[in-house]
This record gives sequence, C-alpha cells and structure tokens, in this order.
Amino acid sequence: MPERTVSIATGNGQLSAYWATGATAAGGGEPRPGVLVLHELFGLTDDIRRIARRFAEHGYVALAPDLYSVDRAPRPICMRRTMQALGAGGGRPLDDIEAARGWLADRPEVDASRLAVAGFCMGGGFAILYAARAPVGAVADFYGAVPDEAAALEGICPVVGAYGGRDAVFGGHAERLRGHLEQLGVEHEVTLYPEAGHSFMSEYGRLQSLLVRFGPMQAGGHQPSADAAWTRMLEFFERQLSG
Repeated sequence: MPERTVSIATGNGQLSAYWATGATAAGGGEPRPGVLVLHELFGLTDDIRRIARRFAEHGYVALAPDLYSVDRAPRPICMRRTMQALGAGGGRPLDDIEAARGWLADRPEVDASRLAVAGFCMGGGFAILYAARAPVGAVADFYGAVPDEAAALEGICPVVGAYGGRDAVFGGHAERLRGHLEQLGVEHEVTLYPEAGHSFMSEYGRLQSLLVRFGPMQAGGHQPSADAAWTRMLEFFERQLSG
C-alpha cells in the first residue's frame, strides 16, 4: 500500500503527517473520498498509522497529521499546550488541521467534495470542534471530550460517535453529544458500547498498555466493540459522502 510521511506548510511552521492511499487511488482512476485521522494524546503512533492504513484499505485517501510536530518544545509541553487549546476550543491545532485538510483536498487522488474527519480521544474532541467550522461532510468522534454548550458545535456536519460504557470519565459525554446534536437538529448516531472502556479502538504497545491499564477510564482495546464501531462508522460515512 502506498504510504509515506509528508510535510505540510502551515502558518505556524511545517506540519508532519502520515499519508496512506489504496492501490486504486495511487494508480489513477476516479478520485476517492478523503479522511483526516486525528490522533489521541500519545501522538501520531504506529497505532494511528494502522488506523489510517485501514481507512485506505476501504477506499479512502487518509491523512494523519502529527499535531505535535509544529511545536518544537519537549513532548510533555506540546501535550499540555495542545490539551489547553482543546479546552479553549481553538488555537494552533485547529489551524494545523485546516492546513492538513487543504493539502488533502488538493491531492489529485481525492474528491474534495467528499471529505470526512475521524478523531480518537483528544483527536475526537478536536474532530467535532473542527467539523463545526470546516467543509467536511461527516465526522467520527471516538470517545472525545464534548463542549459544555451546544453552541460550540453550531454548523457541524453529520456525526457518528462512539464511547465506552465502562469509561467513568468520558462515557457520559455520549449523552451530552447526543443532546447537543438533537438541539442543533444535526443528523447523528452516537453509541455507548457497554463492555468497552476508553480507547477501545486502540491496539497499544506494551508501554502504553501499562500507562492506561489502571484508572477510572478503564482504557484499553475491546475488539467486539471496536469492530462494531468501525462498521457503523464506515456505513455512516458512505451514506453521508455518497453524493
């Protein structure tokens, strides 16, 4: 599968991103839908690259920007600044995501009228904030933080969301997101998977598994929930991007 790391110019500096496309898209033919894949707190890991490749296997051109790559500060400082931007609902990360979208939309393999964004954990929070202000047709929020007020999501495109019922920190955000979207009149599918905890879509390495094993989020992969959520998301994206 064609894949590589690319560098994207932004107003803040050079943004590194992982790009993956299926063989058909790489070899020509009709332009494909594109998807931005937004990483969790750990950053652009091999697991996020795996998810981007999985999108490519299903016919998407996938781009996963490294939201820490523009900030040259030590990683802990980058994490803190990025999380602060998420809490504030704006800032450099959203600008960098927009630069990534522009790069993806300009690719000859991509149909710029059929773009989606999928985010995981921290990336899920950024995904719904970004989708409220960007020309994308669908957004997938995997266990991301949801703003307190529905107004923060005004203008958002159709949303598919997935949360873990065993996640005592973010599980309740499923109902908050559902309520906001109902108030705004936005099409949505928000599902709470009762046997899953936080980050149930992830396949962590040993170190990350040790870091997330204990705590109220009950973080860790749960394959049955992950399979169901992936299928639901693909079906939702296909409906929303078919035109």
